[in-house]
Amino acid sequence: MAREPLRLLRATAQRAGTAAVSPLRRFRRSSPHRFRRPSPRHFRRPSLRPFRRPSPHRFRRPSQTPSPAASFDPTGLDPTARRRPLVRATGLAAVTVLGAWIGLLVVGSVHISVGPMDTRMALRPSLTGGTKINVAPLGSLELNSHHAPLRLDVDVDRLDPIRSQSLVDHPERLSGLQEEVATDVTRGTLGLAVRSCVAVVFGATALGLAVYRRPRRALAAGGLALTLLTASGGAVYATWNPNSVLEPRYSGLLSSAPSVVGNARSIVTDFDVYQRELARLVTNVTQLYEATSTLPAYQPDPTTMRVLHISDVHLNPAAWHIVQSLVRQYKVSVILDTGDTMDHGTSAENGFLDPVSDLGAPYVWVRGNHDSASTQRYLAKRKGAHVVDNGDVISVAGLRIAGIGDPQFTPDRSAAAAGDAAEHSAGRRLAEAIRDRKAAGAPVDIALAHNPIAARETDGTVPLALTGHVHHRRTEVLPGGTRLMTEGSTGGSGLRAVDDGTPDTVQASVLYLDRDTRRLQAWDEIDLGGLGLAKAEVSRHLPAENRPGATPTPTTP
Repeated sequence: MAREPLRLLRATAQRAGTAAVSPLRRFRRSSPHRFRRPSPRHFRRPSLRPFRRPSPHRFRRPSQTPSPAASFDPTGLDPTARRRPLVRATGLAAVTVLGAWIGLLVVGSVHISVGPMDTRMALRPSLTGGTKINVAPLGSLELNSHHAPLRLDVDVDRLDPIRSQSLVDHPERLSGLQEEVATDVTRGTLGLAVRSCVAVVFGATALGLAVYRRPRRALAAGGLALTLLTASGGAVYATWNPNSVLEPRYSGLLSSAPSVVGNARSIVTDFDVYQRELARLVTNVTQLYEATSTLPAYQPDPTTMRVLHISDVHLNPAAWHIVQSLVRQYKVSVILDTGDTMDHGTSAENGFLDPVSDLGAPYVWVRGNHDSASTQRYLAKRKGAHVVDNGDVISVAGLRIAGIGDPQFTPDRSAAAAGDAAEHSAGRRLAEAIRDRKAAGAPVDIALAHNPIAARETDGTVPLALTGHVHHRRTEVLPGGTRLMTEGSTGGSGLRAVDDGTPDTVQASVLYLDRDTRRLQAWDEIDLGGLGLAKAEVSRHLPAENRPGATPTPTTP
């Protein structure tokens, strides 16, 4: 009986000692190389310290204790632990790049005025780098300007008509235009760099915060984005190629640019020549305006109405000044324009049409082969402008006028020109519409078409047909009795006038029609000396039937 309390005490001490042993010591004891049978002397003096609950970091239940084979790593390196930093770094890089890209798309662009143009500049991720200039809807121009994971996009939004008109009215400002453009580009580039830094840092930080929900990780993403952008900027600076403008790549309608504006290398090397020619073009606006201001005006019978026929302006800004002067001096009742007002028919050119609302007389227009459907839609919305097409008939200033637009749009090189067959077909549709109006008791007074081939189909259906297209004046009476009048270029062939040593003559005509019969009584042919030649000539012409001793005017067609 005396030994029973001693046995219980030994058992309690043994259990307490086992619980206090660390897992590592238990493992060592379980090892066959280190295990020893406990000596009886371990139980001679039981510990009198109170029993402490083992720490959860030091105690593990036997059922949760890993086996020696599964826990033991003789190298001390855990493969899972090795993979975790790599996965975390890859995820952070992906979040950084995606966030920076989103930031650039949302707020990473600047709107800047470069000379008379409004542009938008932006940086975009790219595998090849370079610069892309978008001129909608003409197409794009790509330059191999640098090699970096960033591409510079420049979008030409529109041509500011106010600044363009300022250059026309003050040609002396053209000399400083080159420096102005360089200053604008530098200012826009600096602004773009600052805005891009803010965009990538903000985008990467915001996405990092949304993904990790930890400010430290989000700030790390923002810092990494800024580092990547700085490194990309350094790559752009190191690989910048200023000669890339000599070898551009064109797409869209601009693919025909080398044949229109000349080889890019010649434009760069002969820039001073182009600058002088452009200055000459702008400067001569004043000379042409002064020439038209001194033209003699015909004083016809009050019963005679006056019609101004113009054609083929081809974007020459001097043309609107000439028209305004002629309308004022000759007291013109209506302006008839037989097309090719544009050069390429792009939306960027549409602002050139805005002055038609201030010419001082109603403006009737028919589409030429250099005018697009976009040009026609824009002009139809201008105050005082009237568009005729598809044989439509309108009544303006007491005249019934029918017209049809040119069926071909030749600046679009993606579609093959249909040739004369399309012109004949359009002319027949116009003639049919005129016959229908005559049968309805409302005969047409004047037919408008751009190409003389189309207008010839109206022979015998209308007294007078007006055309343009060929850039030189011609008048003839067709076999059916219709007088076909072809006007020269009121724009002096436009910008093409700077290509030759002998500029084209600026031409327009004032037609005098009887108010009662609406038949042609006479016409004045106005010729202005080409660009750089401030001279004007006016020649009077009478139809054969109106000359002294001529037979009376026929009643048909």
